Amino acid sequence: MNVVTREIPQQTSFLALTWKMHRAKIGVAITLAVVALALVGPFFAPFRSTEFVDMPNTVNVPGTLFGTDFLGQDVWSRFLFGGRSILFLAATSTLIGVLMGAALGVLAAYVKGALSALIMRTFDIIIAFPGILLALLLVSMFGSSSALIILATVIVKIPRIGRIIHGAAVSVVEKDFVSSATAIGESRSRIVFREILPNVTSTLLVEANLRFTYSISTIASLAFLGFTSDPTGANWGTMVQENSIAIILQPWGVALPVIAIALLTIGTGLIGDALSRVSAGIDRGRND
Repeated sequence: MNVVTREIPQQTSFLALTWKMHRAKIGVAITLAVVALALVGPFFAPFRSTEFVDMPNTVNVPGTLFGTDFLGQDVWSRFLFGGRSILFLAATSTLIGVLMGAALGVLAAYVKGALSALIMRTFDIIIAFPGILLALLLVSMFGSSSALIILATVIVKIPRIGRIIHGAAVSVVEKDFVSSATAIGESRSRIVFREILPNVTSTLLVEANLRFTYSISTIASLAFLGFTSDPTGANWGTMVQENSIAIILQPWGVALPVIAIALLTIGTGLIGDALSRVSAGIDRGRND
């Protein structure tokens, strides 16, 4: 008797192979350092994020580490408070976008026909607009609350994730174990979530990491352009916009958030590179 088995990848082995690569370890270390700074930093801030300390754009201010910003607020305190909002918005939008994009991509690969065509053509229409432009359009029309910023970022991400996962799922749909599940009468939702989706998890992990990186840059860019839920609150993107007018007099108000965003992008990029190499079978015997 022939038994058709599911070709579900061994995720433990996949993640273990990824962790063996030095770039993954370096990326995790950098990412965790920036995330830890953003999460616990406010508890160690010497001043409140909106507290007036001294004259604006002053570097050498007693009791401060990096001087004051354009309003006379402590740059270091604003920086320590400014990472939470970007990380929360980026993580939330990435999680929702990945779940919805993956579900739609796998569904389009499995059902085919008119529904598949409708999903994929909708993806094409959204992708036709530059991501940051579409996000700007949405928040400028409906407001810049946290929920709407997340929604705008999610809408930008879903079609891009969906197309990648659709491409990975198309070959899985043709496997014998999917045909067997269909033949014995399993529901479509069960086949999508129990048979197909687990077989594209490695691709999904790579794409999720990439989209998290893009989320950080998109949300920081929106904040830089003034679209944030709290215009007076500390935010790394807002700090760059506010202090850029006096960057020669007081560079730290711009340098600190830019360095943090850059390090976070580099860290997640290294993790994503390691994931993609292992997923593609490149350099599996090497640890660089």
